[in-house]
Amino acid sequence: MSELTKNNNSITTKDYEELLEKYKFKAAELSPGKLVRGKVLKVTSSFVLVDIGSKSEGMIPAEDFSDPQNMKKIKTGDEIEAILERSSPRDGYLPLSKSKAIAIKALDNLEKAYKYNNWIIGKVTDKVNKGYLVDVGIKTFLPDSHADIKSVKDPNQIMGNRFKFKVIKFDRRSENAVVSRKVFLMDKKEKKKKQVFSQLKKGKTFMGEVKTLTHFGAFVDLGGIEGLLHISDMSWGKVNHPSELFDIGQKIEVVILDFDEKEEKISLGYKQLTKDPWENIEEKYSEGQKITGKVVNLTDFGAFVELEKGVEGLVHVSDLTWSRKTIHPKKILSPGEEVTVTILDIDSDEKRISLGLKQVQPHPLETLQDKYGIGKQVEGKITNITSFGAFMEVEKGVEGLIHISDISWKKINHPSDVLSVGDEIKAVILNIDVDKEKLSLGIKQLEGDIWEDFFKRQKTGDIVNVKIVRIVDFGVFVEILPGIEGVVFLSELSEKKIEDPSDSFSVGEEKPAKILKMNQKDKKISLSFKKAQLEMQKMEYKKYMKSQDTKHTLGDIMKDQLDSIATSPSMSKKEKEKKS
Repeated sequence: MSELTKNNNSITTKDYEELLEKYKFKAAELSPGKLVRGKVLKVTSSFVLVDIGSKSEGMIPAEDFSDPQNMKKIKTGDEIEAILERSSPRDGYLPLSKSKAIAIKALDNLEKAYKYNNWIIGKVTDKVNKGYLVDVGIKTFLPDSHADIKSVKDPNQIMGNRFKFKVIKFDRRSENAVVSRKVFLMDKKEKKKKQVFSQLKKGKTFMGEVKTLTHFGAFVDLGGIEGLLHISDMSWGKVNHPSELFDIGQKIEVVILDFDEKEEKISLGYKQLTKDPWENIEEKYSEGQKITGKVVNLTDFGAFVELEKGVEGLVHVSDLTWSRKTIHPKKILSPGEEVTVTILDIDSDEKRISLGLKQVQPHPLETLQDKYGIGKQVEGKITNITSFGAFMEVEKGVEGLIHISDISWKKINHPSDVLSVGDEIKAVILNIDVDKEKLSLGIKQLEGDIWEDFFKRQKTGDIVNVKIVRIVDFGVFVEILPGIEGVVFLSELSEKKIEDPSDSFSVGEEKPAKILKMNQKDKKISLSFKKAQLEMQKMEYKKYMKSQDTKHTLGDIMKDQLDSIATSPSMSKKEKEKKS
């Protein structure tokens, strides 16, 4: 029925005016450039047919869809918005534009977001000079510096992705807009920061997600804000790297240790969720206790042994072996190895336990003492030579010192004059001191005591031939036999007064000397050149008297004696030279 036919084909003025107003309204709605809403009637590969409530249907051409995928998503019966291009039909259809409708709606959204500091969603489509193009319905510009909070090194990380952006510049007239993902993320982070920090309290536990693992710890997301779980707060035990305990993306419970909202720092703890194993440590362990543990770390100065989770002790390098040599822990132990150690000391305040590996076994000198005794012979190899003696390995890990004075009865200047490293020799055990960890050995003692033999054969008053070996201010030292020395004091050098022995005597000079004193206990012998000379003169005189004829007068005898004294050995070098 026609709109003008009403009440038996009669129409009132009022009805006419209402119909006229309705017509004018529809005419205004269908004016070019207006946004219309309709229902999809048909979708073809070339166009989309839309019922917009007019005598003619609207048609959106396929090329108006920038993304063909969007056209494929449209189905019959869907509602769709478009811009009326013309109010008069073309080929029986009113031309519509979906892209212009999207652009107008995008401009509206951009304007509202810019005005009210809101956000919009867009897709990063292209990389351009100094930035990116973002499709929010129209193309907008995203500067490089606003692509993320951190610098984006690889554009492919964001290309093709949809993000939320803040509008930082907008001009509707030119339809230009600049967007920022960085500002949006910073605003979002600030809101989350306030939310998270408002809930923080020291000692409070939170569930978080492990986001990053580094050599010094793990960053845990507490709901938009990350806190640091330092490696030292992960376990009471030894942790070489956080990856030993956690994986990225893992959900873990942590405790708040400290936080600073201004600095945006949150310190987290994980080991604090369990009891500190060092509490009442002295009730669990005691000095002298032997216990089995696991080697967890080796250093130049020792080995760390885990007694239980969170409790480690140090075996100092000096407590690894009874050997006098410093041996690197790596040559004795391996990480992960189980060992039995002795607890030497516990310091609960400093959380330190000193351990000993060598103390588990008896001291090698104790074993040696039981096996041998003082005076027993042993065989071994020379391992080291110093200026004061040589070290000999008697058994593996057990070394003794052969002092230079116990190498030979003869005088030697340096142990290397007699011994070399690697020599296989025999020695006599002189002393074993377990407390001081000292083993004294001797080589010369293998020959017996030459002093004892000397004191048996010689007596005071004997004249012996000696060799001067050292000249000192108070006299000269002489070698009586190899390894046996005596001293001739200044007063016993000559009948004449001698102030400097070096003026009258030389090292290496051989002379007869008379034994004046012998101290067997201290092994000291005092001799005299002067008395030996007088003794020899008497002997010569007696011998001479026996060989002379009785016809010689007393004057002749005295003359011969005086001539003999004048050429005696005790005469000084200068006097001899004058005489000659």
